[in-house]
Amino acid sequence: MKTILFLLLLPICFYGCKNTAKQGHVHETTEAHDPHAHDGHDHDHAAHDHATHDHKDHDHAHEGHDHAAEISGHVHEGEAGAHSDEIIFTKAQAARTEFEVREIQPGTFHQVIKTTGQILSAPGDESVIVATNNGVVSYADHDLTVGSPVQEGEPVFYIASKHLGDGDYYERTRAAYEQAKAEYERAQKLIGDKIISQKEFESIVLAYQEAKIAFDAISGKNSPQGVGVNTPLGGYIKSINVKDGEYVTAGQAIATVSQNRRLVLRADVSEKHYAALRNITTANFKTPYDNQVHELKALSGRLLSAGKSATDNTFFIPVTFEFDNRGDIIPGSFVEVYLISTPMENVISLPLTALTNEMGYFYVYRQLDEEGYQKQEVQVGASNGKEIQILNGVHPGDRIVTKGAYQVKMASASAAIPGHTHEH
Repeated sequence: MKTILFLLLLPICFYGCKNTAKQGHVHETTEAHDPHAHDGHDHDHAAHDHATHDHKDHDHAHEGHDHAAEISGHVHEGEAGAHSDEIIFTKAQAARTEFEVREIQPGTFHQVIKTTGQILSAPGDESVIVATNNGVVSYADHDLTVGSPVQEGEPVFYIASKHLGDGDYYERTRAAYEQAKAEYERAQKLIGDKIISQKEFESIVLAYQEAKIAFDAISGKNSPQGVGVNTPLGGYIKSINVKDGEYVTAGQAIATVSQNRRLVLRADVSEKHYAALRNITTANFKTPYDNQVHELKALSGRLLSAGKSATDNTFFIPVTFEFDNRGDIIPGSFVEVYLISTPMENVISLPLTALTNEMGYFYVYRQLDEEGYQKQEVQVGASNGKEIQILNGVHPGDRIVTKGAYQVKMASASAAIPGHTHEH
C-alpha cells in the first residue's frame, strides 16, 4: 500500500520541481533584459539604444523627405528643360514697338522669278521740247531744274536772236509773212482778170501759207527775252539738254517733259527661265531709294509683252509691264523685280519681316505663351518680295512673330532676364 502511494506521489513531485526550475529560469532571463533594472549601466545603455533607435527613425523620415524633394526637383528640372531656350518678351515691351503674332496656316503661293529691271516712261506719256528757231536760249525760270513741275502751254525757255548776224528771228518771220500776205491778196485780183496764170497763182498761195505757218508758230510768244518756247503738256521736267545762254538751232531738243502718269517696268530675264515666261501674269518690284515693294496689281498694272528672243548684246529676255505712277516712283531707276507666275497650293509662307538672319541662317520666333517665345531655325524657298516660302521649321497652327522679330531677338541677347522660369 505504501509502495503504491509512493509511486503515485513521485510524478507529482517531479512535475512540481520541473515547473519551479522553469519559472526561475524565466525570471533570471527577464531580469537580464529588463530595461527598468536598477543597474545604472544597464539603464544608460537602454536609454542610449532608445535614442539611437529614435535617431535612426528620424534619419529615415528625413531621407524620405529628401527623396520627395528630389522627385519634385526632377519634375521641375524636366519642365524647365522643356523650355530652357525660352525668350521672355513682355507685353509692355511689345506695346512699345510695332509687334504682331500670327497663327500660320497653309495657303496659295505663287512661283516667283527674281531678276532686275528698269522703270521707264510709258510711250505717249512724255514729250520733247525743241527749239523753234536759231538763237541763244535762256531759262524762263532761273530755278528751273530736272524735276521742276510745268503746266501745259507755259513758256519754259526763250530764244533770242536780236544780236545775231541774221537779225531778229521774230521780226524777219513777221516781215516775210506780211509780204507773202500782200502778194496773195494781189494775186487774187489778178487771177480773176486772168492776168496771171493758174500755176503762178498757186505758187503765190503756197508761199503765203508757208509764211503764215511760220509766223503763227511764234505769234504771241515774243517778249523782250526772245521767242518763248512752250511745253506741249503738263508734268515735270525729266531732262534738260542745254545750258542757260547756249546757242541752239531750230529743231534741236532742249528738254524732255514727262506726265509721269503711266510708267513701264521692263524686266530682264535670264534665258534659263524662258520656258516659265508663258506663265507670267504680274510682278512686284522693289525700289532702291525707299526699299519699298510695289505690287503691280495695286497700281493697275498689266502685262504688255514677254520677249521671244534675247536683246542685242545681252543674254536677257525683256518682259514688259505698264502701270500707274502714284507719284513716288522715279522713271529711269533700276529695281529688283519679282515675276509672279504659276500658283502653288498648300504652301506655308511668312512675311519677310518675320525672318532674322544670322550668318546666313534664317530664324523665326514661335510664341509659347503670352510672354514666352522660342527661336526656331527655318529653311526658306522662293520669295515674291513681300512673303517667302517656308520649306521646313514651321507647322500649321504655329503662332509666329510676323512683326517685331528683331526686338524679340534683342530680348534674347539680353542678360537681364535669365531669372524667369516656371517656378510658381
